[in-house]
Amino acid sequence: MDKSIRRITDLKEQRMETYRYWRSRTVGERLSAVCEASVDAYAFKGVRIDDEQRSKRHLVRIERP
Repeated sequence: MDKSIRRITDLKEQRMETYRYWRSRTVGERLSAVCEASVDAYAFKGVRIDDEQRSKRHLVRIERP
């Protein structure tokens, strides 16, 4: 994982850099990041999410012709 620090002064370039980063991640990594961000947001509000409270559903990808 590249952990270099870059100084970006242009807001548009910063958004493009963020977009490129997330496009380079797999779908599973993106979904994990969303889940983690959601748990952190609830924790910030004082709501603790346990594993028992999380959704028990599984995502299935179906390809259509």
